Amino acid sequence: MPFADAFPLADEAQWRKLVDGVLKGNSFETLISKTYDDIAIAPLYPRAREQAPQALRSSPGPWSIVQRIDNPDPVEANKQALIDLENGATGLHLVFAGSTGDYGFGLADASEGTIAQVFDGVFLETGIAIQLDLSANTRDAAEKAARIVEARGIEPSLAPIVFGLNPLGGMARGKIAAEEWLALAPKFAQYVGSLADRGFKRSLCVADARLVHAAGGSEVQELAFAISSAVVYLRALEMSGIDLNAARKLISFRLASDADQFCSIAKFRALRRLWARIEEACGLTPTPLHLHAETAWRMMTRADPHVNLLRTTMAVFSAALGGADSISVLPFTQALGLPDAGARRLARNTQLVLLEESNLDKVSDPAAGSGAYEALTSRFCERAWDLFQQIEKDGGLHKTLASGSFQSRVFETRARRRERVARRLDPLTGASEFPPLDEVKVSVLKPLALSSAADDAKILMPMRLAEPFERVRATADAVAERAERPKIFLANLGAVATFTTPAMFAKNVFAAGGIAAIDTEGSDSPADAAAAFKTSGAKLACICASDSIYAEKAVATARALAEAGAKAIYIAGRPLQLEAELHQAGVTDFIYAGCDVLRVLEATQRRIA
Repeated sequence: MPFADAFPLADEAQWRKLVDGVLKGNSFETLISKTYDDIAIAPLYPRAREQAPQALRSSPGPWSIVQRIDNPDPVEANKQALIDLENGATGLHLVFAGSTGDYGFGLADASEGTIAQVFDGVFLETGIAIQLDLSANTRDAAEKAARIVEARGIEPSLAPIVFGLNPLGGMARGKIAAEEWLALAPKFAQYVGSLADRGFKRSLCVADARLVHAAGGSEVQELAFAISSAVVYLRALEMSGIDLNAARKLISFRLASDADQFCSIAKFRALRRLWARIEEACGLTPTPLHLHAETAWRMMTRADPHVNLLRTTMAVFSAALGGADSISVLPFTQALGLPDAGARRLARNTQLVLLEESNLDKVSDPAAGSGAYEALTSRFCERAWDLFQQIEKDGGLHKTLASGSFQSRVFETRARRRERVARRLDPLTGASEFPPLDEVKVSVLKPLALSSAADDAKILMPMRLAEPFERVRATADAVAERAERPKIFLANLGAVATFTTPAMFAKNVFAAGGIAAIDTEGSDSPADAAAAFKTSGAKLACICASDSIYAEKAVATARALAEAGAKAIYIAGRPLQLEAELHQAGVTDFIYAGCDVLRVLEATQRRIA
């Protein structure tokens, strides 16, 4: 008898009954989360009933392990490239200054000498995957790379270069005036056509949605930007006389993959379905597109940077299972500066382990048939198609970039992300949650300054979610370097069991701002708490206890701490019935789950400056 037959099949009603018992009267809706596109993610899905189109790579087998090359010095960049290729990388991602993937560093110019130097000793004819990440000022790198292939006598089909021509990305980044597209389109198509006539028949231009992700956009906005970009390029190429079947092969795609496994896998799968629908609308039989993934910039942190290794591992996992043809990994120190050899090796080995030891390439589209992934993929497709149609009604992506309407959508999502991060509803391990005050220092070749908080309403500039917390933390760290780290006294009241949880919460909150907590064993009276505060040397205090003890002692303790010289007094919790009285007694603010922690920390820094 089959083993499974010994167990009766459970249905959803039985599962719901068990869940209701655990919820203890709370609504089942509390188990349903939502994406930034307001798409619901349920806790349980039935098996997918229909076989959806599979998300297959453009060629079977393993994805290309593409190593990022962004050292401004071409000699050093070449050394890095050769080390990478000798140690497992199967491709190179050449990042030029000012490009979409320029996160502080990149090759400074696109001269033939620079590119020849980077490619010195690189056997392009062996099928090494090359990604060019270009800016408006370095777009000539595509022509220079083509010349190098020709000068070496290499058949273009043997050198799989993704040339990365992306004028719409330049418009979104404010590098090219969006109003100029109509005049630019024929020149763009002519440039692409000239490369195609010389034998470079694939992936000359790229629909690159990484910039939408890096600017804080949602999955639906990324997908709509990608297919809208591709359609604009497709029209330009067709108008120049290039056959549609040939034109579609000249377009490739790039997406960012982050640590959100479910959304990342579904996003990558959705892009393939959306592009297949575009192809069908053009009267073409769909063929697999070429899709490159890069681990996301916005999820990277300067604080506790080793956590980035976990984030990028999940991002590679998600991109691989979502069907990426090639993947590049941001080294874990990228947000701190130009990564050194050790960080680059870890980035490379992250892919090697997942590919060669975890065998993630052995199953084509492993998410196919999963109720959760199929449902999320379909919802992304539906919502992205709706946004794509709206963009088309508004005149196309170039028109919406010119008007700023597309950017405004992204910035609305960006603002909501920042709000949730500030309230720690989207926690960032090492930055807003569980931040270590004594970090292990990491080395970089060149440091990268922490960016300013300024935004331009019409430019999709990259940002990192942790930056606001890092700016607050940097202020405290600067104080710690020249004197003593800012401290906060935890005025724990009652027995250990009553204050441990709020004390741990407070310690975690203030550590996110670089403020060290002075823990105590607990005080029985306000006078004892005030005396211990005086001897601690701290300027700040936070009262930690249970609600019943707050009702009994919080007001008197706050008065005693204020008389003892506390510059600011906090309550770990929110006893609503006592708020007004506590404020009168000297309480500055309340910290609790869901409060604006960033606002509290910024105000705290100002008080002790």
